[in-house]
Amino acid sequence: MGDEHGTVVIGAGPAGLTAAYELLRHGAPARVFEADEVVGGISRTVERDGWRFDIGGHRFFTKVSRVEDFWHEILPDEDFLLRPRMSRIYYRGALYDYPLNAGNALRNLGLLEAARCMGSYARARLRPPKDQSHFEGWVSARFGWRLYSIFFKTYTEKVWGMPADRLQADWAAQRIKNLSLAKAVRNAVLPARNRKDVASLIEEFQYPKLGPGMMWERCAEEVRRRGGSVETGSWVTAVHRDPDRRRAVAVTVDGIGGRRTEPAGHVVSSMPISELVAALSPAPPPEVRAAAADLRYRDFLTVALVVPAEFSFPDNWIYVHDPGVRVGRIQNFGSWSPYLVKDGRTCLGLEYFVSVDDETWRTPDADLIASATAELEKLGLVRPGVVEAGYVVRMPKAYPVYDERYQRNVDVIRQWLAREVPNVHPVGRNGMHRYNNQDHSMLTAMLTAENIAWDAGHDVWSVNVEQDYHEESAKGDGRRGTGREAPLMPAPPLPPPATASIGGRADG
Repeated sequence: MGDEHGTVVIGAGPAGLTAAYELLRHGAPARVFEADEVVGGISRTVERDGWRFDIGGHRFFTKVSRVEDFWHEILPDEDFLLRPRMSRIYYRGALYDYPLNAGNALRNLGLLEAARCMGSYARARLRPPKDQSHFEGWVSARFGWRLYSIFFKTYTEKVWGMPADRLQADWAAQRIKNLSLAKAVRNAVLPARNRKDVASLIEEFQYPKLGPGMMWERCAEEVRRRGGSVETGSWVTAVHRDPDRRRAVAVTVDGIGGRRTEPAGHVVSSMPISELVAALSPAPPPEVRAAAADLRYRDFLTVALVVPAEFSFPDNWIYVHDPGVRVGRIQNFGSWSPYLVKDGRTCLGLEYFVSVDDETWRTPDADLIASATAELEKLGLVRPGVVEAGYVVRMPKAYPVYDERYQRNVDVIRQWLAREVPNVHPVGRNGMHRYNNQDHSMLTAMLTAENIAWDAGHDVWSVNVEQDYHEESAKGDGRRGTGREAPLMPAPPLPPPATASIGGRADG
C-alpha cells in the first residue's frame, strides 16, 4: 500500500507524469522531480522563433484502451488532429512508397534487381543463416541477404552506430514480428478478400495540434491541480536506501533552492536505469554497478531547416538509405500539423543518430546547419540556396542500445532491485532499458501506480513482451484502440523493405 511519505517520481516524461497522475487518481500523494527545465522528456515539443519541432515524431495510436482514454482525459478532442500516415524510403535517388506499391517499387528497382532479390531470398530459405540471434542473421533469414543489405543494413547501422550483427534479434522480432518475404508477397498479390488475418499499417493517427509536448504540459498542470507537485530544474542525485529494511527511504534533490533531502515511501524512476543504480546510496554490489556501467545509449540530434512550402512533401518522414550522407531520417513538420509551421513555409527536420562524445555532437550549431543544408541539397529534396534558417536540437540518451550484453545486464539490475529495494519502481523506456513505445511506457506507469496504491501485484516487466506488431490495424477495426503509437522519439525504426515483394513493417 501507499506510504505516509508518499511517492517520489523521478522524471517528468510520459511515464513519470502518467505515474503521478494515476497515483493522485488513487488518492496517493506524488512529487515529480525533473532535471530539465521543461516537461515531456523525449516527447516534448521544442519551440524556436515560433517554429515547433517534435523530437522524432509521435503518432498517437494505441491498442491499449486505457491509454487512449488517458490521452482524451488530458486533452479535449478539439486539441487533436486526425492526420494521414505516410512515410517513404529514399534509396539511390528514388522514393519508395510504403506500404508497398508494387508498380512504384518495380519501376524504382527494375525487374532484374527484383528477380535478384527473389533469388537471394530463395537461397536464404534453402540455407538460412546459422546464427539468427542477432539482427543481421534474423532479418536475412526472412528476407534474403540482398534485400537485407539494400533496405536494412545501412539505416540500422546509422541508427545504432554498430555493426548489425551486434544488435540483438529480439529487437527485430518486436519491430517486424513474424513478417517474411513469403508473407509479404502473399499480401501484395492476393486480393484483400482472399487474405486471412491480414494486418496492415494504420492509415491515420491522432496528433495534438501543437505537438506532443502539449499533452505533457497539460498533464503536469493537472498533476499540480490535483495536489501533486512537478518541479523542473531539479535533479535527483541520490536515492537513499536502508539495507536492513530493504527499502528506499529518501532522495537527494539538487534544485533552484539548493540541495535538500526528500523522504519517500516509494520511488518511481523513469531516469536511465544505469543512472538509477549510480544514484543508490549505499551503493549496490560491484556486479550490479558493473552491469549498469555496461549499458549503452544512443543519442539524437535534429537539425531543423526552414524552407518555402513548395519544398514540402506529404510524408511524415522519409527514411534515408544512402551511405553517402549521414542523415538517417527527414521529418516534415508541416505534415504533422499546420500549427507547427507558419508563413507559407515548412520546416524539415534532419535526424542524426550520434553519441555525446563524437564529433557530430560537439560540432557548433552553425556548422551543423551548413552541413545539413548541403545534405538536403545533395539528396535533391531542395534547390540550392532556399534554406532560410536553421535550428539544432540535441537529445542525450534518446534510446537504450540493445547490444549482445544488454539483456543480461538488465536482468542483473532488475533482480537486485526487486530483492533489495522493492519500493523502487523502474518505468518507461529508459527506466527499464526496454524498447517501450509511449503507450507501453504509460502502461508500465499505470500498473506501477496500482501496485503502490492498492498492492495490485502487477508484473510491470511483462508489458510489451508479446512483441505486438507495431502500428498494425486489423481489417474492420475502428480508429480508436486498434494499433500502437510510434515511440516518443524517432525510435530507431527498421527501414521497411520496399520492393515489389515486400509489404509491411512498423514505423517509429
